[in-house]
Amino acid sequence: MAGVWHFDQGVARLDGRDLGKTKVLVYKPTKEQISSLQQLEALLMRHGWSRLYPSQQPGTIQFHRSHFSGHLITLPSDFRSLKPMHYLDIAMKIRDFFEVRDRQ
Repeated sequence: MAGVWHFDQGVARLDGRDLGKTKVLVYKPTKEQISSLQQLEALLMRHGWSRLYPSQQPGTIQFHRSHFSGHLITLPSDFRSLKPMHYLDIAMKIRDFFEVRDRQ
């Protein structure tokens, strides 16, 4: 994501200048914009992620990379509730295949 990131005690925060811009999650190989949880789940599974049943937090879905890894992605169960921080989490953990862009 464009802008200035500040890291404080392991937490990344985007400088307020970019907070008003709408962001989208993009699958880099095809340049397609992710528009649903079903689409995202299919792509995550293609890259070795599995869905955890049941989620440890109500109202969320969770994906993990393997049982021996600390990699975990937690997302709201309603796609419309995803925020840029969720996109960033995915893009940072799967940086070869996902990126966050400004909406065109």
